[in-house]
Amino acid sequence: MSVTKVVASPQPPAYVDEAVQAHRTTLVRESMPSQPEAPNYNAGEIRAATAIVMPSLPTDWRVRDVQIYPSRFGPSVEMAVETKDMGLVSLFAIRPGTFDVVKPTIAPSGDISSAYFQIGDVAYAVVGRSEVHDLDRAAETLAKTLY
Repeated sequence: MSVTKVVASPQPPAYVDEAVQAHRTTLVRESMPSQPEAPNYNAGEIRAATAIVMPSLPTDWRVRDVQIYPSRFGPSVEMAVETKDMGLVSLFAIRPGTFDVVKPTIAPSGDISSAYFQIGDVAYAVVGRSEVHDLDRAAETLAKTLY
């Protein structure tokens, strides 16, 4: 009897779960008329308040809501965006407490999936009910705007 090496998919970082939770919260907020959307998006203001640089959005993405959430290492940003091809998705950004470079990686998860990446001390996730390949392409597009 011998033991062989097992190659398994690595587990996504903890911030991906936070991104999915933020997206689920956005879906709840969207169904409540008493919770107005905050579509005024100012990347410079977000950077000044949170030290999080947001990627440039594709021209056909429309910001519907922007919220700041607490996280273990400071504020995180969740942006609800209406896209032509994927419908409503969230762009989540967080300072995860580590410095790394992670290329866009998909994380399928039942009804809501994500694609995440990290550049330096800020990590990002694109979350939605879209096909993981669409989310992965979106993450790659967004990541390129940060270089």
